[in-house]
Amino acid sequence: MVQPAKLALEDGTVYIGTSIGADGEVDGEVCFNTSMTGYQEILTDPSYRGQIVTMTYPQIGNYGVNEADSESGHPHLAGFVVREHSRIESNFRSESSLAEYLKKWGVVAIESIDTRALVRRIRSQGAMRGVLSTTDLNDASLVAKAQASPGLVGRDLVREVMPSQPTDWSESVSDWTHLNAKSAGSSSTPNDLPHVVALDYGMKWNIPRHLVDQGCRVTVLPGTSTAAEVLALNPDGVFLSNGPGDPEPLDYAIGTIQDLLGKQPIFGICLGHQLLSLACGAKTFKMKFGHRGANQPVHHLGNGSVEITSQNHGFAVDEASLPSDLEVTHRSLNDGTIEGVRHLGVAAFSVQYHPEASAGPHDSHYLFQQFFDSMGVTAG
Repeated sequence: MVQPAKLALEDGTVYIGTSIGADGEVDGEVCFNTSMTGYQEILTDPSYRGQIVTMTYPQIGNYGVNEADSESGHPHLAGFVVREHSRIESNFRSESSLAEYLKKWGVVAIESIDTRALVRRIRSQGAMRGVLSTTDLNDASLVAKAQASPGLVGRDLVREVMPSQPTDWSESVSDWTHLNAKSAGSSSTPNDLPHVVALDYGMKWNIPRHLVDQGCRVTVLPGTSTAAEVLALNPDGVFLSNGPGDPEPLDYAIGTIQDLLGKQPIFGICLGHQLLSLACGAKTFKMKFGHRGANQPVHHLGNGSVEITSQNHGFAVDEASLPSDLEVTHRSLNDGTIEGVRHLGVAAFSVQYHPEASAGPHDSHYLFQQFFDSMGVTAG
């Protein structure tokens, strides 16, 4: 039996399709991602909390799903939209189909809509609130619900995705590539390695893997941890993770970073980049439709190179608000927005994109070495 489903936007537009996931109804900000692959990493990225994600590539699911490729314990996004879900998955690593995975985790998802038309509308009108439903198929009702939904601005979504307890992370990228994802945190790590405390605001698992691969001992703390709790662990460096939503409501995180500046080297990615900038006195703004995909070109201002990057953010640092002690290091070649900064007075830097992206590209892995070097240690 084909289950009908509808996606309604706050501007009154309604798209009719069929369900490929769980029955139900969800609301969220409707956004789009231009990646051709990596859909499982997108589904399990905590940064997508509160969002209904549309994939622009026309066929999704053709290589199936496997547990090893997850970026967290389960999907976090509100809903999923594709043009066509592949009924056949061809990959020796596949453990289930995409549809089976979506149903297992209760993800409401829709196919057979014109995703090109949807993306063009978002690009022209901006990201909009929406409702995705298999239970209410009344257009007027769905549009009203979309208009009444909370959106992302001003919400603290980090508390919904961050861990509740500290953990020691020891799995490396090489462990993961041998399909040992279930063993994360199970092996021992020498105590004489440089110690990184990672503040988890919704961190993707491939980030601590890269820190371990770089030669670090990693302790993960909830994003609500104080500077005193961080410093009590005697870290050699502090990492600020990615995470969902609007950075400006996160007063607790901003205050902690302000108290840590100058104490130990700091490296931030995505939300961590925005929080570092806010802690230094800058401001952020909501972008029209954000950057989401694995093909985003970034200009490295220091050496003139161009990096192809993976990105997922709907907020950005306002360049006009930058304090004098923050220097722009990277810039988007699509729209000129800030993609990286460094502090001129203390050891702290950050990037808006994802150098750890497991589905690629891998142009920016050097940033983990840069962080390692900032801690005053020598690799290997």
